[in-house]
Amino acid sequence: MPRKLSIIGDLFMLSDMFEQAIRERCRLFDIDIRKHDLQWPDIPMEHGYAVAGMDGLKEYVGTADEVVALVGDAEILVTHLTPLSAGIMDRLPALKFVAVSRGGPVNIDMKAARERGITVVNTPGRNASAVAEFTIGAILAETRNITRGHDALRRGEWRGDLYRADLAGEELSEMTVGLIGYGEVGRRVVKLLKAFGCRILVSDPYVQLSADDLRDGVIQTSLTRLLAESDVVSLHPRVTPETTKMLNRDTLAQMKKGAYVINTARGPLLDYEALYEALKSNHLRGAMLETFSVEPTPPDWPLLQLPNVTLTPHIAGASVKTVRYAASLAAEEVRRYLAGEPALNRC
Repeated sequence: MPRKLSIIGDLFMLSDMFEQAIRERCRLFDIDIRKHDLQWPDIPMEHGYAVAGMDGLKEYVGTADEVVALVGDAEILVTHLTPLSAGIMDRLPALKFVAVSRGGPVNIDMKAARERGITVVNTPGRNASAVAEFTIGAILAETRNITRGHDALRRGEWRGDLYRADLAGEELSEMTVGLIGYGEVGRRVVKLLKAFGCRILVSDPYVQLSADDLRDGVIQTSLTRLLAESDVVSLHPRVTPETTKMLNRDTLAQMKKGAYVINTARGPLLDYEALYEALKSNHLRGAMLETFSVEPTPPDWPLLQLPNVTLTPHIAGASVKTVRYAASLAAEEVRRYLAGEPALNRC
């Protein structure tokens, strides 16, 4: 009898790509696959604090009734943004294995899954390459006035004044770039930055630099020194109680006058009110923000009005390679489950 598997994708993590990867990896197994695509990102995600019965869940799409109907009696669920609360799991007694194609299963009640014997796996590092490349572009866009020039031309204004010495940006080869966090993304950003010849500082109390980075002159140091010496500070840690609002009024004041903040990681890492004040007062020269404390951002949010800020709508991880890679990681986890092998990335 075939094993029943439900794929709930969306308009980024397409169910067709999940299915293709699963059928390639699991050709020795008889699988009955049903699939569906949700409408994210054309519709926004929900957060558990806003919906009854979804307490503790973040960044998900779909209602409880939709999930139950789409999963049905499937033993295996492969998804990206499907919410799984305790109440939803109780309505899915056949469900035993969930592969969620993201770095952290924030759309799943992990305590409830453990209590019900449901194995959950994730796909760590799925978009690390995409975010690292995007970070380099973010630094260049903000420090070299690409955003200012673009916005002016859109308005029909030729900003030749951006060639003035007091407005022109420094080259990366002349800068010190400080990275907070040396995980999957941080390590890749370091590798890419080396080609520009900049001085690189790293602050991460839980990870040691690789031998290659040490040999190439990357410096691991304290957060205090990094803030004091960096022309560009780029955020790459996970969100924990320790890192929440780690760049706040006090730490931003420790940064060099005229420095830049780059956030392609997560919104809670930054105190955005304090950042606004540091930018408005010209203590900081600029910022590039890809993630925010509230998403979507309110149209009257003060940071949207500042001229020395580059903004993108949380798209750093959006690459086709991310989709292919995440689908392949999830497919391998499904194969291992069907074969009775231990999971590689059990949550």
